[in-house]
Amino acid sequence: MIEEQAVIIHVDGALAHLEIERSSPCGLCGATRGCGVSLWGRLFSSKRSGISAVNDLHAQVGEHVIIGVQEGALLASSMTAYVVPLLLVCAGALLGASLASSRAASDLYSVAGAVAGLVSGLAWVRFHTAGRRKDGRYQPVMLRRAEFVSVRHCSR
Repeated sequence: MIEEQAVIIHVDGALAHLEIERSSPCGLCGATRGCGVSLWGRLFSSKRSGISAVNDLHAQVGEHVIIGVQEGALLASSMTAYVVPLLLVCAGALLGASLASSRAASDLYSVAGAVAGLVSGLAWVRFHTAGRRKDGRYQPVMLRRAEFVSVRHCSR
C-alpha cells in the first residue's frame, strides 16, 4: 500500500475531505538549480489537490492522517492514463501516414492522425476512469492518525 500524509479540511457526515501534504520527490522543494521538478511544480500545480475518503477514524477538521491506496490500483491507473493515449498517438500517426496520397503530404497526415489519436485516447481515458470512481479498489482509505507532522526544508 502506498501511503501519504494528509490533513482533514472538511468533514461531511462519514466522508472526510482531505488535502495531501505534498513534498518534492527529489528534495528540491525550493532550490533554484536542479532537475526542474520545482519549476514544473510551480507552473502546473499551484493549487493543492483535494480528495475524499471515508472517515472510519472519526477524525476531526485539522487532524493529520495517513491515507493509502493499493499499489495495483495506482499501477493500473497509471498505465491507463499514459500508455493508452501514447499507443493511440502512434497508431494515429501511422494510420495518417498510410492514408497520405503523396510523400509530401505524409507529414501533415501523420500529424493530423497523431492529434486525432491523442484526443481519442484522452477521451477514452476520461470515460473509462469515470466508472472507477465508485470502485472501492481505486479509492484512498484512511489508515491511521499521523503521529507527527514532518516539515521538509531545503538546505542551501
